[in-house]
Amino acid sequence: MTSKFVRNLLALAAVATGVALAQTGAAAASPSAALPAAPSAANTATLSGGTGTKVGTINMTQAILASNEGRRDFEALSKKLEPKENELKGKNDEIEALKKQLNTQGDKLNEDARANLVKQIDSKQKVLDRDMQDAREEFNNQQNELAQKILQKMGPVVIKYAAENGFGVLIDTSQQWPQGPILWNNDAVDVTKAVVDQYNLQSGVPAPPAGTGAKPTSTTPKPITKPATPPPATKPQ
Repeated sequence: MTSKFVRNLLALAAVATGVALAQTGAAAASPSAALPAAPSAANTATLSGGTGTKVGTINMTQAILASNEGRRDFEALSKKLEPKENELKGKNDEIEALKKQLNTQGDKLNEDARANLVKQIDSKQKVLDRDMQDAREEFNNQQNELAQKILQKMGPVVIKYAAENGFGVLIDTSQQWPQGPILWNNDAVDVTKAVVDQYNLQSGVPAPPAGTGAKPTSTTPKPITKPATPPPATKPQ
């Protein structure tokens, strides 16, 4: 069962993937850079029976995460993170215990003892903040590697599907306006599911058991915020 911490990281990763895959200017990570060259006009005509003119949309982030391969690989990554999750939770619990001690006993401690307790909390909080940032960066790097691996194999499927179904343009909707150029799109022209179904058939990866896998998300999770810094040490009256 994926914990809340891992679910939040997965959600954050899904958002980060969308940014990496759809953000303009990030050529190395964008679908247009990762997809193979579009087929020539002659090949397109052969595949579709004529020059494609339809305009469609596809959510590449969702396609990657919804594919059997994506669900399998991102679930494996979340399980890989569980030891780090437990480690960070332990550190956070330790800080919370110290804060509780400060809140309940602070007025009974002498100045030196209270100052030492505050210093411990601040020091441990800084370490936890650094470890959390490192965990986010490491996970983002690994999930982006997974996404790029799948994208490289999904690219030809996207192009083949577009050519065979008469599409002249497929627009990635991973990032909606104002983060991306898509202000609105009609679901009727979205081909994400069709491409995912076709990719699943080609990849041969079976569907993971129900209830597993990284689920696509369009909701940005609440950021992990630093707990309030305890008040400075004061001499008891």
